Amino acid sequence: MNRRIAMGLALLAGVAIGATAINGLHAQNKSPGAYAVVDISEVTDPEGFKAIGPIAGPAAEKVGGKYIVRTNNITALDGTAPKRFVVIAFDSVEKAKAWNDSADQKQVDAVRTKTTKSRVFIVEGMAN
Repeated sequence: MNRRIAMGLALLAGVAIGATAINGLHAQNKSPGAYAVVDISEVTDPEGFKAIGPIAGPAAEKVGGKYIVRTNNITALDGTAPKRFVVIAFDSVEKAKAWNDSADQKQVDAVRTKTTKSRVFIVEGMAN
């Protein structure tokens, strides 16, 4: 093979590998656009609250939400810790609002408001 052709192919391969690596680094550095935070300070009806389990996950996933935190294991460092804490990542505030406005999430909220003392809010993510 001609040296020029071999050198040209090696150069093209290096550019392709470099471009792929840069795209991968940019994708790793992208933080979600928004988070939905669910702060449950008290579960007033534990049996009724169990109904949320099978419906909450699919409600968030339908609009691209990904659970970051969903736990009862909370250690208070200052003040009183909630009984349960949930953080769901979304690509944008608009997607988080779409999740909140969806019929599936309205069903989750109906159970949550009857069985807990809680609050839900959306916060914007920060660029790294």
